[in-house]
Amino acid sequence: MANVKKIVMDPLSDNNPITVQMLGICSALAVTVQLKTAFTMSIAVTAVLSCSNLIISLLRNVIPPKIRMIVEMVVIASLVIVVDQILQAFAYEVSKELSVFVGLIITNCIVMGRAEAFAMSNPPKESFLDGVGNGLGYSAVLLTVAFLREVIGSGTIFGLKILPESYPGNGLMVIAPGAFVIIGLLIWAQRTITKKYEDA
Repeated sequence: MANVKKIVMDPLSDNNPITVQMLGICSALAVTVQLKTAFTMSIAVTAVLSCSNLIISLLRNVIPPKIRMIVEMVVIASLVIVVDQILQAFAYEVSKELSVFVGLIITNCIVMGRAEAFAMSNPPKESFLDGVGNGLGYSAVLLTVAFLREVIGSGTIFGLKILPESYPGNGLMVIAPGAFVIIGLLIWAQRTITKKYEDA
């Protein structure tokens, strides 16, 4: 049980895919202007990550080593297509706002990295939980960045005005450098709290 807890909880802090492993930063810059798009992207990445880990773990003993990365890509790409089609069917407006970024989950280093580093050498249950844990770790950072960018940049949460009409907004927060600033501060805070630093 302790091992299962560690698999799920470790990516939320000590081994967060964005603030520690420096993976998935592109989407953290691209889809975090509003909470709505960040929330949808978080669900999509978590679903693809956990399901791809599960499928690849189930297939790990029958995948020929020479083509394992091709098989991993096919599994991930197939899941991304399914997620994209579901979004277009049930959340078309959000799907349009996310544009190409849902499709780019295929190239997200977190998804491929967990498939290669964890799912190929661990049982299905643990692999699925690893996907969930890393998805939640990714989502935590994405939603934090989106919350701060939307509130500071536009004075809204999920598009609803929460700051006075007189609040002019902060132009820096609605462009990519604003996300860089927030992510940098999150990395600093996370490493200060956990006392984990990269070796020089």
